[in-house]
Amino acid sequence: MTPEEFRKTGHQLIDWIADYRARVEQLPVMARTAPGEIKAQLPDAPPQAPEPFDAIIHDLDRIILPGLSHWQHPRFFGYFPSNGLLASVLGDYVSTGLGVLGISWQSSPALTELEEVVTDWMRQMVGLSSAWSGVIQDTASTSSLVALLCARERTTNYGLSRGGLQAEAKPLVVYVSAYSHSSVDKAALLAGFGRHNVRLVPHDQNYAMRADVLEELVELDLAASLRPCAVVATTGTTTSTALDPIEAIARVTQKHRLWLHVDAAMAGSAMILPECRWMWQGIEGADSLILNAHKWLGAAFDCSLYYVRDSEHLVRVMSINPSYLRSAADSQVKNLRDWGLPLGRRFRALKLWFLIREQGIEGLQARLRRDLANAQWLAEQVRSTPNWRVLAPVPLQTVCVRHEPPGLEGDALDRHTQAWADRINRSGLAYLTPSVLDGRWVVRISIGTASTEREHLQALWQAMREEAERQT
Repeated sequence: MTPEEFRKTGHQLIDWIADYRARVEQLPVMARTAPGEIKAQLPDAPPQAPEPFDAIIHDLDRIILPGLSHWQHPRFFGYFPSNGLLASVLGDYVSTGLGVLGISWQSSPALTELEEVVTDWMRQMVGLSSAWSGVIQDTASTSSLVALLCARERTTNYGLSRGGLQAEAKPLVVYVSAYSHSSVDKAALLAGFGRHNVRLVPHDQNYAMRADVLEELVELDLAASLRPCAVVATTGTTTSTALDPIEAIARVTQKHRLWLHVDAAMAGSAMILPECRWMWQGIEGADSLILNAHKWLGAAFDCSLYYVRDSEHLVRVMSINPSYLRSAADSQVKNLRDWGLPLGRRFRALKLWFLIREQGIEGLQARLRRDLANAQWLAEQVRSTPNWRVLAPVPLQTVCVRHEPPGLEGDALDRHTQAWADRINRSGLAYLTPSVLDGRWVVRISIGTASTEREHLQALWQAMREEAERQT
């Protein structure tokens, strides 16, 4: 493909994406394809001869689009929002088009320095002190793994340079909430702690970690000749957006010299609103934290921001310095290969830079405030309707609900809950994700797609009542 051919086809694809975004509301939100249906439409072997790009674009419409659940649909209420605002999409497009890699400062100075700038912009936007330094990772899953690796090495005085965990006399212990994201559990296992050394800390009536019980568990492990290492607290849990008490937890971690990592993957974006910062009161007592700009904020996936208070612990664990990567500038610059797992990195900072400049802080804040207000509106509708319940506090944009007809309980109630949610999903009208809270199924309504307005919540609420109540 020549630059001129690229220009022509690129215009076609930009038009295709623009048309898709303009008409996405008319599409069924959840994919209706059966397992294997997409593969059956694709050839078993790659083409021997070149194909015209028009044929590829045609197959986007014919094969790919029907097999998508549309995350940018205004009635997408599943999981958490994964917004790709169009300004950020263009930043990602430029990043891919440039095709540069950041394996060192020297390999692309602008890549490194723009990343330093935008992560510091975000630090200021969410109200963190200048003690924090940031880097862009791919996802919160990777960021949590990096955090627990750093915690492990600080606790063992960098045992990786000796015999590693196998040489430690006492097993290391990690403490998490039962409602921590599954990636935290996975990170603890990959970091070598072992499942038997991951403690689930009980929660309170609001599904937040109990700091008093955390301290009791730490004391019990010390008495059992184990070595407490790290606590992972969550600001905005996946199931219900519960808020662990960071300040109280930090007092425990500081007393026992444990690493405190805060997972604010979704809710961290809310901290651009000064009125929301009470939710992570005490954050300056943490050692590391994550927030996903590719969730509620609006950056195109993937763009997870990982912040540390003392970058020495990160760089000392992650640093590599082979001769072919060294340059005369190394003593004056940040080499981002030493700030995460991969050697190379894409120019992710561009999509965040484009987004912040095109929206401005005020534009980003206005959209998040709209979503918070919509969540409160929906919660009030549910609370005021007989046989409907809001099952958890609604501090952010996720509402956990259940329809509870008289006489229906236990497993029968669970089946009822999953059935009406499934009917809505299969109808194409909206996308919801059921989850388990207190051992029973609830339906999560996660509000935050960039195009979601009150009218879309009203349509959802009507559909919820119709589908849940028509069989009772």
